[in-house]
Amino acid sequence: MISRNCAGHSDPGVVRSVNQDSYYIDSQGRFYIVADGMGGHAGGQEASLMATQTIQAYLEEYWDSDSPSDELLEDALYRANQVILDDQYNHPERADMGTTVVVVLFRENNSWYTHIGDSRLYRLRSNNLEQLSEDHTWVARALKMGDISPEQAKTHPWRHVLFQCLGRRDLRQVEVFPLNVQPGDRLMMCSDGLTEEVPDEKIAMMLKRESKEDEIVNDLIEAAKMAGGSDNITVVLIAQQQLNTIIDPQPQLGLKDS
Repeated sequence: MISRNCAGHSDPGVVRSVNQDSYYIDSQGRFYIVADGMGGHAGGQEASLMATQTIQAYLEEYWDSDSPSDELLEDALYRANQVILDDQYNHPERADMGTTVVVVLFRENNSWYTHIGDSRLYRLRSNNLEQLSEDHTWVARALKMGDISPEQAKTHPWRHVLFQCLGRRDLRQVEVFPLNVQPGDRLMMCSDGLTEEVPDEKIAMMLKRESKEDEIVNDLIEAAKMAGGSDNITVVLIAQQQLNTIIDPQPQLGLKDS
C-alpha cells in the first residue's frame, strides 16, 4: 500500500501586489486544486477562489456517490464554471473575470486529472520530468500544429492568450485523463508564475532533490521570484510514498494577499 506526502504554497511574486491564485489540499489526500485567476484584481481573486471552493465542495458532496470518478471531476468543473458565470451576471464589474484550474484526484484505487487554461501538472519519475497537461493557449496550439518553433513559443507575445478558461459560456468540453502514479513519483501542480520564470530543466533538478516537500515548494517559489517574479506563483507538490509516510492532517486553502 502507498500514501502521499504533500505541500503547497502561494506567493504574490515580486511585481504584483495582489495574489489572484488559490489552491486547496484535501486533508485526506483525495484531491488537489490549483487555480490562477484573471480579469482585474477583484475579479481574478474572486474567480480563482470560487473555482477552488466550488470544486472542493462538489467533490466532497458527491465523493461517496455512484458517479464514476472521471464524470465526478468533469461535473465539478462545469459547476465551478456556472458559479463564476452567475457571479459575473450579478456583479457586472467582474464580467471579464475567469480562471485557470488544474485538479488531481485519487479515488477508488484510480487517479485522474483535469485542467483548464495554462496551469500545469508535471510528473517526475526516475529523474525524468514530464509535463502531463497541455496548455490551452494560442501558442501551445500553434506549436503543436508546427506554425511556430519552440524557441518562438518561449517569447511569443500571445503566449498568455487562452482559448479556454473557467468563466466562459462557450467553455469547450472538459477533458479528464487517467493519471498513472507509481511509488517514488512526484507530481507538481503550478500556476504559470512558476513556469514563466523557471525553465523545466531547473524545475527537474529541484524536484530530484531528497528534501522535504515543503522545502522544495518554497525553493521553487523563491527561484521564480529571483528570476523576476512578474506574476503570482503557486506550487503544490505531491509525493507518492510507501504506507509509513505521514499525510499532512490539515486541509490547506491558499489565497494570499499582499
